[in-house]
Amino acid sequence: MSQQNLEPLDVERLREDFPILEREFDGQPLVYLDNAATTQTADPVVDAMSDYYRRYNANVHRGIHHLSQEASIAYEEAHDRVADFIGAGGREEVVFTKNTTEAENLVAHSWGLEELGPGDEIVLTEMEHHASLVTWQQIGKRTGADVKYIRIDENGRLDMDHARELVTDDTAMLSAVHVSNTLGTVNPVSELVDLAHDHDALAFIDGAQAVPNRPVDVEAIDADFYAFSGHKMAGPTGIGVLYGKEELLEEMQPYLYGGDMITKVTFEDSTWNELPWKFEAGTPQIAEAIGLVAAIDYLEGIGMERIEAHERELARYAYEQLAAHSDVEIYGPEPGPDRGGLVGFNLEGVHAHDLASIMNDYAVAIRAGDHCTQPLHDKLGVAASARASFYIYNTREEIDALVDAIDSARQLFA
Repeated sequence: MSQQNLEPLDVERLREDFPILEREFDGQPLVYLDNAATTQTADPVVDAMSDYYRRYNANVHRGIHHLSQEASIAYEEAHDRVADFIGAGGREEVVFTKNTTEAENLVAHSWGLEELGPGDEIVLTEMEHHASLVTWQQIGKRTGADVKYIRIDENGRLDMDHARELVTDDTAMLSAVHVSNTLGTVNPVSELVDLAHDHDALAFIDGAQAVPNRPVDVEAIDADFYAFSGHKMAGPTGIGVLYGKEELLEEMQPYLYGGDMITKVTFEDSTWNELPWKFEAGTPQIAEAIGLVAAIDYLEGIGMERIEAHERELARYAYEQLAAHSDVEIYGPEPGPDRGGLVGFNLEGVHAHDLASIMNDYAVAIRAGDHCTQPLHDKLGVAASARASFYIYNTREEIDALVDAIDSARQLFA
């Protein structure tokens, strides 16, 4: 079924699951358009986590008593549910981390420090989030590997001809964002993965801005590693997911050491637990994993295709409303299948931080700054940008409120 034929979301009904959206500031209703930073948390997620704390709060993999057994089963089955959600082969390929950033660091340290050296190349894109860019940059410095960047074109898309020039037999890792958190660009990740594999390189895809709002099948993409965060998909903070192909995770050494990630410990040496537990040292994010499952159930109950269509329509509407003003500069591709649910922009003569402050006076919450993409902003020739990002509970009327607030800023700085 095409996205045009999908039943639209019942947004007013969905908003009932997010009581925070009922808040007002100085008599003005909250307009929350900062979803690329973090989405609001659905009531069923809060309920699932509260149920854990109220009914079977215990540590996992440590106790024989009933509570520990119940908690352990829920925590282990959370890995199974995530694996099913993203099309992984099983729980062995799903590692829980704090966030996408930690997932990037896990691979960079456990794989990168062991496998990379002088003469090797790491290929990134110019639109990478600092979680990827800074991590691989520093690993390159420590190992002697060179870091190269795939250019973006004037429309905010990857220059795939340049990618084909840049990725060579010396490339060991290609790491790319699935959806840019600044430009909204949806990258051709399957093509990037194929390009890496054609040169016997591995591919890491940062899916923080993709998994929350579109169907993702990691086996279809064929990524070697894929990461995302719970707090960007109506779930809790403090939990992220690293997907890794089982054979790669088996070969990698742990990133963190401590309890639960070991099988046997002596004064002389230690051996590691089976996957995925060897990468989950110490007391894990039990409640957060349970909340993540509730978020997945919630989103799949809505339908990932419908969520994607809703975000795309809001992005199209926002783009058109902003583009109607000649003093607004918009970054990234025009609306279409290769643009996600956010719009980055600047208002001529107004710094993005000042604009966001004025938006706040009208209870419109947007993001302003470099969005953890400083090199990309340097490439764009701006110090900062404003960003409006959308999710399942946002409406056209809220975008109208954004545009009205921008008009007030325009008049204030005239």
